[in-house]
Amino acid sequence: MVAFCFSGLRCPALLLGLLVAGCTSAPDFTPKPRGYNRIDLPPHAYQQLAPGHPYTFEYSRGARILRDSSYLAQPHWINVYYPQLKANVQLTYADLRQDPQRYTRLLEDARKLTSKHEIKASAIDEQVLKTPNGMRVAVFELQGEVPSQFQFYTTDSTRHFFRGALYFRTATANDSLAPVIEYVKQDVLHLLNTLRYTK
Repeated sequence: MVAFCFSGLRCPALLLGLLVAGCTSAPDFTPKPRGYNRIDLPPHAYQQLAPGHPYTFEYSRGARILRDSSYLAQPHWINVYYPQLKANVQLTYADLRQDPQRYTRLLEDARKLTSKHEIKASAIDEQVLKTPNGMRVAVFELQGEVPSQFQFYTTDSTRHFFRGALYFRTATANDSLAPVIEYVKQDVLHLLNTLRYTK
């Protein structure tokens, strides 16, 4: 075995010195709990949707109404977009034209769109709400790292079919978005409670 020694020191003495220096007690270290950025949310305030659609409702003053620009979009498909929160509530509407087959197809599509999230969802809670206007709304709350955390549809089964889904235009984990999801969810519930058809 070849050893290198410096300044006339014997190698065992050098190794012993390094060993003693390395064994000195380090300062205590306590890991900090995982935290998230603080999100300041404004108080809830609402405004009426401008005329021009076969439905109306009140939506957040912090949001803007944007026309759906996707290639599948139909005339009364809109987005309730929150620029500061990067949240988007996609709303679609269909006139059922008193066609039972059209109603059945839209109902199946709404359920399929929700079930697509089952792969990533840790749970999907479904409940039926009744609004002050007497409408029944099927609401789906999705848990886990899913692209859409809240979805719903309501229909009178003969004329109107109204569906919505909440999405975020951000890669932030849903755990850290929890306060924002809850905030927008309250706005969506207000939207549904003030929803009425104009035609």
